[in-house]
Amino acid sequence: MTRDLLVRGMLAGLAAAILAVLFARLFGEPQVDLAIGFEAAHARAMGMAEDADLVSRAVQKGLGLFTAVALYGAAIGGIFSIVFALVYGRVAVIGPRSLALLLAAAGFLAIGLAPALKYPATPPGVGLHETIDYRTITYFAMIGFSVAGLVLAVWVAGWSGKRLGDLNGSLLGAGAYVLILSGILLAMPVINEVPADFPAVVLWKFRIAAIGVQAVLWTAIGVSFGLMAEQVLRRSALPHADG
Repeated sequence: MTRDLLVRGMLAGLAAAILAVLFARLFGEPQVDLAIGFEAAHARAMGMAEDADLVSRAVQKGLGLFTAVALYGAAIGGIFSIVFALVYGRVAVIGPRSLALLLAAAGFLAIGLAPALKYPATPPGVGLHETIDYRTITYFAMIGFSVAGLVLAVWVAGWSGKRLGDLNGSLLGAGAYVLILSGILLAMPVINEVPADFPAVVLWKFRIAAIGVQAVLWTAIGVSFGLMAEQVLRRSALPHADG
């Protein structure tokens, strides 16, 4: 059964990637084009030669974008299915679709939204080339801390729920995650390399689009995987009804 769930998780990730790419093409790529135009104009104003693109923009926002998001979606979908298999029937007795949506919401919060509060996405032309490794490390560290904080908050919710009731336990768990996340946001180093003259509207729209891509991806994974997992579990005749 775990193998069947893994395959369906990767398929759900690929399906979600298609929707995420469509969203990115509609709302994200226009801002990327504007950012690249800003970078080119800035280079010309400073008398610098423009860097030649190793890959054309048509490939970047076509096959390149789809390949990157598809690989990410398949990986996230596979991990999602493993977490689902570990949690289903153990943490709370709820149905597969409800659990899938709950896990998708948690994944979006911990992996998509929380890191963006500290390190929001930036379009091409923003950020120094020499700090890209440092920025990458801090971003993934932020994701790791956020996920660990969420796991700890879930444990707090479960532990307190047995003693104070499910509602109070959920509230304490939510409060614990807010406190943990607040501490992480304060402790992580500040990185701000946005040029002072970079168009604020372009930056804002790009960052909103980046969060939107994550929202579309996680929502689609939660919905599609929940439907497929329900079929797998129904065939396995597991005694869990969908909530």
